[in-house]
Amino acid sequence: MRQELQSLPKTLAEDVARNLVMVARLLDEDPEAAYGYSRVALRLASRVAAVREAAGFAAYANQKYGEALAEFRAARRMTGSVELWPVMADCERGLGRPEKALDMAGAPEVHKLDKAGQVEMRLVAAGARRDMGQLDAAIVTLQSPELASHSVQSWTARLRYAYADALLAAGREQEAREWFAKAVESDRDGSTDASDRLAELDGVEFMDALNEDENEDEGRGETESGSGVERASAEDGDED
Repeated sequence: MRQELQSLPKTLAEDVARNLVMVARLLDEDPEAAYGYSRVALRLASRVAAVREAAGFAAYANQKYGEALAEFRAARRMTGSVELWPVMADCERGLGRPEKALDMAGAPEVHKLDKAGQVEMRLVAAGARRDMGQLDAAIVTLQSPELASHSVQSWTARLRYAYADALLAAGREQEAREWFAKAVESDRDGSTDASDRLAELDGVEFMDALNEDENEDEGRGETESGSGVERASAEDGDED
């Protein structure tokens, strides 16, 4: 990205870089704010591929799928890279075109993706199958050497989670439980809510700690208030 920005005047490059940094920092916790910074960067340097890609991800995070797809296409034209192919296919899903996403899953570009990209494409294809009500096909789509592997990669938890979720949607609860457990084992950075889903299947209910504390505080307040009334009554009685 820094190399791409070298094509800009120094001051402009610095301004664009600051906005891109904010996009990266806020994308997960405040997508709307990240989108705002991406629009500034886009206005300043729309001919830089990294800017178009960042704008695409910011739009994607805000479910602006048509806009995201346009930005990803622009970035791809500039770089010639197939790296964005899976997320472009997922934009097609977001736009209500799962058939188009499946067409992209079978395109020659997929063979040019690295392993992580191919797994991502498999996840998108399975999602498209589910969009079309084809649960069994979605399950089959996710069955792969990567799913069966004992090696834990950056995408392992998400792949196992998607498989478990598809099994559960198909009514195969026991198998789903097993795969949610496997997803928990591989989810080192908390990228899924597999532990919550597993607990739900096991019938475990978690009480909201915050609500519990608030209820305790309210209970103490009522007791203290009641004691005050009793004291006042007692004092009135003494006067009588």
